[in-house]
Amino acid sequence: MTAAHETSTRHQRAFPYELRSFPVQFVDGEIPGEVAHWIQAVALGFYGNIPTPEMSKHYVETERVDARVVTGAYLNGVATPAGAWGTDYPVATYAYHRKTLNIGADGLLPVHQITAVTVRPSHRRRGILRAMMSSDLAQAKAAGLSIAALTASEATIYGRFGFGVATHECEVEVAVKGGIAFHNPAAAGHGSVEVADALMILDLHNEVFAQVHDSTYGSIGRHDMYRLTASGRGSYESMEAVKNIRAALHYNEAGVVDGYVTYKPLEDSARSVVEIVDMLAATEEAYLSLWNFLGSLDLIDCIKWNQAPVVDPLEWAMVSKRDYKRIKTEDLLWLRILDVPAALAARPYQQDGAITIDVRDSLGHASGVFRIAVVGGTASVLKVDESETAAGNEPELSLGVAELSSLYLGGVSAQTLVAAGRVHEHHAGAATRFDALFRPAQSPHCLTHF
Repeated sequence: MTAAHETSTRHQRAFPYELRSFPVQFVDGEIPGEVAHWIQAVALGFYGNIPTPEMSKHYVETERVDARVVTGAYLNGVATPAGAWGTDYPVATYAYHRKTLNIGADGLLPVHQITAVTVRPSHRRRGILRAMMSSDLAQAKAAGLSIAALTASEATIYGRFGFGVATHECEVEVAVKGGIAFHNPAAAGHGSVEVADALMILDLHNEVFAQVHDSTYGSIGRHDMYRLTASGRGSYESMEAVKNIRAALHYNEAGVVDGYVTYKPLEDSARSVVEIVDMLAATEEAYLSLWNFLGSLDLIDCIKWNQAPVVDPLEWAMVSKRDYKRIKTEDLLWLRILDVPAALAARPYQQDGAITIDVRDSLGHASGVFRIAVVGGTASVLKVDESETAAGNEPELSLGVAELSSLYLGGVSAQTLVAAGRVHEHHAGAATRFDALFRPAQSPHCLTHF
């Protein structure tokens, strides 16, 4: 069996590990041993089912579509005890693929998406994650990427690497017994909604998501596994088909599919509950029409959805607002600015103005004092050297790169972070002026876990 292409790096400190990176791919029609062992290590880290050869095959098929590159940390020059996993199994895993982030005004910014981060319990607190993260972020910046992104299983890990929460999602329950009454029924009646086989989503997902991604501020690209999960054809846990997933498609006035919902019943002894597996709607009309359809399901007490937006038009479209219950709100998308001038110049602005900020970054990628000047909705961002700072161009706000990354999409305000003690205001009113510049036209919303 021919080995897959590898690149190796060695950490400079006393560090008994070697970091090896390689693409997820077949070699001569087979899964390379290093890829199979890496998949096993990821399943261990996320308490997943032990991957069978068939599951691993499906994993490789989907991940190579995304051109995913994976990294493993391997014991170097150290033997493992008899019976334990050998040194050909990574003690830590890491991966990335590259998609785009919707930053507003029809802008899609290339983004470095990090996933599958695990460290074996017996090898924690030895600097492995820092070594993998530091190396990868440096390579991403060198490749011209201005922002990295991830979704976090744990909320306390990634701030130290400069990541900040940029979007949130809500778990909601909508009471639908007797249907949903809308303030403006016509708003939920555009086009038509028809039932379809969930299998149709395998072919429709990418086309519909492209429409949603283009029109949704804060959206980030999806990986190929979403087609399978949304249609009930498989997931990272199992490639067995889910037999109770149903689908409905929304057709616009021209007969084009511009939205869909897949859903399944939940076991609940007290209520009849349907859970949304995936919902995509490229227009507000499609979104409300799909909810109108869900509200018409017979024998159902409520609809549960784990990815509702923080600002949800449905809540305000319903006559009975109390039938919309927000159960919890959680962070979803974390961003990490790597190149301040490139990232800030890429996004649109609603108001002209100027402000100077001092950014701290322990990894050095985003450190410095930057002058942001917006004219005609477009920003020029210049790094200010010490002589210019001394000459009167001193910073008005000081903040860490994690805080700047949280502020990037406008999901939180600088004034809030000042109140939280995370941003320092050198001049009164500076946070207010920053917010006036960065305030988005709409609330950011992300529909992608990765």
